[in-house]
This record gives sequence, structure tokens and C-alpha cells, in this order.
Amino acid sequence: MLEYEFMRTAFLAAFLAALVCGPVGWFLVLRGQSFASHALSHVGFAGAAAALLLGQPALLGLGLGAVGGGVAIGLAGDRLVGRDVTIGLVLSVAMGFGALCLHFLTHSASSATALLFGDILGIGPSMLGWLGALSVTCLMALAFVARPLLFASLQPEQAEARGVNMRLLDILFLMIVAVATAQCAQITGVLLVFTLMIAPAAASLRMGFSPLLGMGVATLLALLEAWLGLVLAWYTNCPTAFWIAALGGSVFIAASLFCRVRGS
Repeated sequence: MLEYEFMRTAFLAAFLAALVCGPVGWFLVLRGQSFASHALSHVGFAGAAAALLLGQPALLGLGLGAVGGGVAIGLAGDRLVGRDVTIGLVLSVAMGFGALCLHFLTHSASSATALLFGDILGIGPSMLGWLGALSVTCLMALAFVARPLLFASLQPEQAEARGVNMRLLDILFLMIVAVATAQCAQITGVLLVFTLMIAPAAASLRMGFSPLLGMGVATLLALLEAWLGLVLAWYTNCPTAFWIAALGGSVFIAASLFCRVRGS
């Protein structure tokens, strides 16, 4: 299996995605913003479809679309009735725009399908470099805001009273989520970003680890899910995204059962 270059590249791409999905997903679940990653992936798809329509790289459109959606959600969050309404509106408008782009997109239909369901085996060395750059950018940005973000997530009233700019912090974090979503979508596709980013983090939080250890466990679980998904896809001829989704759900169920048994 590893004698093939495309498989080695796929394992490296999964490693880079897991490095980001673990800590970013941990904060998403902690802050109750899991739906945001799902919405931003769909917004990113609209941007990717528009980029393909204009003859530009899909990853560029995916990243710009997701970042734009994150900023929009962060800016409009307090103006509408609840964050879910804001996310739902952004998602709906973006999906409508994406459908319009797909209607006129005839020369890159296969690329659009790969964006929806992922094509980790189609990632080339040049794309691997971009994914590495995105990983470094996300981790550096998250490290910069991690301390106030953790404070604001656990004690929002006290954080605001001490002068933490909650709106700016929220926008910055959603921009980080957007970049992480653009990267993760290359592995699982925009429809299944939720599995690699949220499932490992949710399982880690269920087990009650400390923040630093919890992010490490989430990263390890994401890596194991991605790598094991690749191995199972190789031997079963089923899509990698399916196995990652199945493993993510299984890990979360196992963590929930473990916590229930331990607590009884």
C-alpha cells in the first residue's frame, strides 16, 4: 500500500488535517458552535464552485468562501434572533449561490463532485504543500488566541467584564475554523467535514480531559480515524469518507458508553 506515492501523499494529507481538526474541533464543541463547521463547509463549497466557474483553483475559492462566511456569522450573530438563525441564513444563501454556479459549471463537474465527497487519493504533492501551509497558519493563529478564547468559552461574563472583545474574538476564531474547514474538506468533502472535526473532539470532551490533554486526544483520535479510514478503504474498495464518518460515530458512541459505565 505505501509503495504507491498517492497513498503516501494521502497519509500525509490526513496527518496535516488531523493536526488542525483536533484543537479547532475541541474549541468548537466546547463553545457549542459545532454547527458552524458544517455551515462554513457549505459556504466554502459555494466559493469553490464560483472559483471553478471562473477558472481559478477550487481550494482558493473554498478558503475565501469559508472565511467570508465566518466573518459574516461573527458580525451578524448578535443582530439576529440566535446564532443558529444566523448560521442557517448564511448556509441557505451560500447553497443557493453554489447551486447557481453548478448550473453553469460544465467543464469541471468532477471537481465539484470531489469537493462534495472528498478525494484524498487525488491530492498531489503541490496540494500537499498548500495543506501544510494552512496547517501552520491555523495552529499559529489558534495558539495566539487560545488563552482568551478558553477564558471566554468557560466564563463569558467574566471575560467580557475584564475587557475581552468578545465579538472580535468570535470573528477571529470563526476565521480559523473556516481555514481548517477548507483544509479538512480536501479529505472528507464538504458534506462530511463535521465527522473529522467534531466527532473526535466531542469524544475527547466526553471523557473529561484537561484542555491541553483534551486537544491532544482529539488530535490523536482524528489522526487514527483518518489513517484507519484510508486503510479500510484500500482493502474494502469503499470511499474513505464513509469509513472516516463511520469511525467517528463509533468513537463517540464508545466514549459515551465508557463515561456512562465509569459513572455508574
